Amino acid sequence: MRNYGLFFAAAAVSGVLFCGQAHLRAHCDTLDGPVVRDARTALDKADIGPVLKWVKKEDEAELKSVFQSVLKVRGGGPEARALADRYFFETLVRLHRAGEGAPYTGLKPAGTDLGPAVTGADRALATGKAEPLVKLVTDAVRAGILERFKDAYGRSRNAEASVEAGRLYVEAYVSFVHYVEGLFNVATAAPGHTPEPEKPVESHKH
Repeated sequence: MRNYGLFFAAAAVSGVLFCGQAHLRAHCDTLDGPVVRDARTALDKADIGPVLKWVKKEDEAELKSVFQSVLKVRGGGPEARALADRYFFETLVRLHRAGEGAPYTGLKPAGTDLGPAVTGADRALATGKAEPLVKLVTDAVRAGILERFKDAYGRSRNAEASVEAGRLYVEAYVSFVHYVEGLFNVATAAPGHTPEPEKPVESHKH
């Protein structure tokens, strides 16, 4: 009889070690997302090829080792198969997230609401039509800029009335400028590159 105890213990630990970090919504960590879909295909075909694209080259060896172990364990019956598959999904998603510089916070259920942006991006790729996605994003950006502009401009009219009024203006000003700067940096970043998060600004020149 095969001994699966150590393998299943490792699977359980892998799910716990990467929990507790800040939650980041991500398409790649859902059970019906593209990463897990490719993982199911790889397991069904006993061919790791479909999933290698999701990890960095330096992580291939770890993924291949786990894949071979999982293929052996899958033959131990339905329960062993389910646990082994889950372990492979978690390992793959963890390595993929690490390659993005993001934490692994566990697999999310199928049907998880990922919000209109991710849903819209998937729909654009499925239909070959990007304009609805462009409108969705630009409408949101326009509303965000106008809202912060209105607040900052309104407070600027009364900024010299008192110290407290001045502080309220500075708060609105910082929010407005950082929002616009962040949007611009993301919009002008090269494909495949995400701008570094802004560092807090200690002083602001007008």
